[in-house]
Amino acid sequence: MPAGSLLTLLDDIATILDDVSILTKKAAAKTAGVLGDDLALNAQQVSGVVSQRELPVVWAVAKGSFINKLILVPAALLIGTFASWAVTPLLMIGGLFLCFEGCEKLAHHFLHRGEHTDDRAEKEIADLAATPPEARVETESEKIKGAVRTDFVLSAEIIAITLETVKGQDFMRQSMVLSSIAIVMTVGVYGLVAGIVKLDDAGLHLTRQRGAFARKLGGGILWSAPFLMKSLSILGTAAMFLVGGGIVVHGIPPLHHAIEHLAEAMQHGGGPASWLAPLAGTLLNGLCGLVAGTLVLLAVIGIRKARGKSATH
Repeated sequence: MPAGSLLTLLDDIATILDDVSILTKKAAAKTAGVLGDDLALNAQQVSGVVSQRELPVVWAVAKGSFINKLILVPAALLIGTFASWAVTPLLMIGGLFLCFEGCEKLAHHFLHRGEHTDDRAEKEIADLAATPPEARVETESEKIKGAVRTDFVLSAEIIAITLETVKGQDFMRQSMVLSSIAIVMTVGVYGLVAGIVKLDDAGLHLTRQRGAFARKLGGGILWSAPFLMKSLSILGTAAMFLVGGGIVVHGIPPLHHAIEHLAEAMQHGGGPASWLAPLAGTLLNGLCGLVAGTLVLLAVIGIRKARGKSATH
């Protein structure tokens, strides 16, 4: 009997672990867009720090991210247990925030385009180099706080999407999947951020080696590093609309079904339209995200102006 009970227990444990593995993979696939956004934003925010301080700043932000997860995972479990109806509204709010943030980035880019010049960038680097160490620590602290705040919002989005994935599962499976996603995402994102911000140092080190191949590889890394950062910024902005728009659309059933029907009609219609059918849903989600983000941005601008007027009068 004891042997039979032990085998039954081991079988139950294996079943739970198998379920957790499958659910974690599903959640990771659904949160991949937010992960890309998180990676791009954190790499962008940490950039601009003095080379010797890049890894300590990344580590400080990573610790802040772990603290965020320690707050968010128990909160998500409580919501999932006692207020599961709140998951969709919270997802909608997070999706709208992502769309708004994407529109704000686009607006800032196009409205202040003339300010982003090489001369301005060189001046900022020179000012940073001339900054006393004690003032530089304050600058690092501000960067870390800003990055941790951004991470909190994106982490909340990841946890909410994961919670939606495991809705209906028992408490143990939910807690294991949420914990697994929290750990894997944090380690993955900040491990990659650390690698990205040190790319230029790795390239410079290789250019000083004796071998011709190492020098060429180092030169290639130095040449490609700025393009990589730029690409991450663009992909991160696109991910805001695709992920945020997808969440918003999913929370509005008539719109979600209309997009699904349109994609199916394109697929069965034949011709060039059928080739675009697999991407139609994603692109339409992104377009909806752009529209939603624009509306939120206009509302925020209106509120800011109203507050400004009331403050002055």
